[in-house]
Amino acid sequence: MITTYHRPQTLDEALTLLSQPNTFPLGGGTLLSHPTVDSVSVVDLQHLGLDTLRVKGNELEIGATCTLQSLLESEHCPEALRSAIKLEAPINIRNMATIAGTLVASDGRSPFATALLSMDAKLSIDRGPKTVDGPSSTVYGLGDFLPLRPRGLITLITLPLNTKFAFEFVSRTPADKPIICAALTQWNSGRTRLALGGYDKSPMLAMDGTEAEGLESAARNAYHEATDEWASAEYRMDVASVLAKRCLEAL
Repeated sequence: MITTYHRPQTLDEALTLLSQPNTFPLGGGTLLSHPTVDSVSVVDLQHLGLDTLRVKGNELEIGATCTLQSLLESEHCPEALRSAIKLEAPINIRNMATIAGTLVASDGRSPFATALLSMDAKLSIDRGPKTVDGPSSTVYGLGDFLPLRPRGLITLITLPLNTKFAFEFVSRTPADKPIICAALTQWNSGRTRLALGGYDKSPMLAMDGTEAEGLESAARNAYHEATDEWASAEYRMDVASVLAKRCLEAL
């Protein structure tokens, strides 16, 4: 239950408030609006200018409170990433849900988190107000962030633009989250990065190499213990290798 509401006008003010116990950032409200028995304070981020979406060199810089729908509608969003975003949530939720909030709340079945893990997304996280030594911020790779979910305020998500990207999935119905999904990113240098979702608490990085050789085997091996109520490990292993191959062919 939300018992205290703050709407700071500066990032430093927000970071000071967020350093207090049981205080959480409020972006789109799709998670914090759910009823709970615990009392929490929220810090509304809407006046902090964190909803930007801009190209800087070969990177797309996405503000933390940019919505899923805004990213989907951007001319710089790869078509295959649009497919993952549509699968993540229906349009009413996409119009509210923020990029940062979606990643913080994601689990292994999140197609959006799987896609961004493949793209080697970088997250800028501020832990406190600026000091004489500069801002107290850290840049995490999404692969490092997801297992830890460190405390702090995500301010920026950065995606590479000089890549090719493909996404494939299998779900029980078109409206369901995937039970298996594969996201493949390839750089001009030949670097190939495969992420797999549909299982566990976070998506898995199956391959990050200088080329695509061994891609299908990497996909199979990643799911060798991935049995749950949705699918067996054997089924996921077989399908993952097929999806990885399709991704590579799509590039």
